[in-house]
Amino acid sequence: MEIQQIQELANKVKANISQVIVGKEDAVELLLTAIIASGHVLLEDVPGTGKTLLAKTLSNSMECSFQRIQFTPDLLPSDLTGIHFYNQKEGDFVFRPGPLFANMVLADEINRATPRTQASLLECMEERQISVDGETHILGRPFIVIATQNPIDNQGTFPLPEAQMDRFMLKMKLGYPSENEGVEILKRTTTSESFSKLTSVVTQQEIVEAQSSYMAVKVQDDLLHYIIQIAEATRKHSDISLGVSPRGTQALVRAAQAFAAVRGREYVLPDDIKYMVPSVLSHRLVFRNRLQQQEGRAESLLQEILLQVPVPSEEQLESSVK
Repeated sequence: MEIQQIQELANKVKANISQVIVGKEDAVELLLTAIIASGHVLLEDVPGTGKTLLAKTLSNSMECSFQRIQFTPDLLPSDLTGIHFYNQKEGDFVFRPGPLFANMVLADEINRATPRTQASLLECMEERQISVDGETHILGRPFIVIATQNPIDNQGTFPLPEAQMDRFMLKMKLGYPSENEGVEILKRTTTSESFSKLTSVVTQQEIVEAQSSYMAVKVQDDLLHYIIQIAEATRKHSDISLGVSPRGTQALVRAAQAFAAVRGREYVLPDDIKYMVPSVLSHRLVFRNRLQQQEGRAESLLQEILLQVPVPSEEQLESSVK
């Protein structure tokens, strides 16, 4: 698949989603970037902003299997992965796959499940496989986890540990709609049922091809050095005890490549990296003082770092090509 075809695919999905979701073009573009880069997404926002609706609308726009899991404290790992049960007709144990055996999984309110259940997602999110009773099952492609959580309601929740957060390529928020967007939402509420009429506009095979093709987007060596310098700045910052890991830098370069492909470019710009930094890196930072781990602090600190780290000039990028 050519890069221009990836842009056309993304534009079709965005146009289809706009029939249901009002505004939120940037959020939709970030979601598509993660899907093309085979990354998982954490949607964190207050209730009622459309997190679940966006995930379901996205899955309806793609010809992929979809499963929604409502995470609760009594949810068991086997409820996600599946179990072996005794089949009396066959006289043997048969494996019954769980909801994780889908192309797109919506983990609703993921922080309401116990740490044991949360940990059952680690293997499938990283290795794209599930081990049950000593038997390994390879997951199909694409496989994307979109998890949601409410940042303001901490009662009865289990915060995701750093190792789990690091598995998500992007962490993003939707925010409240503007006044005009709010009016349009109310109009659609009273006059249409657009979600039920939504049909898929891209096939599963097209998504897989896009995931295999976006790596053709070129990243100059100076931009790779730029990414490492940003990561080093987080590791040396006096307020941060745990900076960006190598997995974080890999996620950033992959996200920048996928974002450039969504925009129809065959090369990554410094602006692509700067645009993706808050979404890719903010949830990977751990502050020395937990009181500093407050809403928006990581994003503002990353913006300060971006102002301090020198951006490669056009002359540097051209010389690295030669």
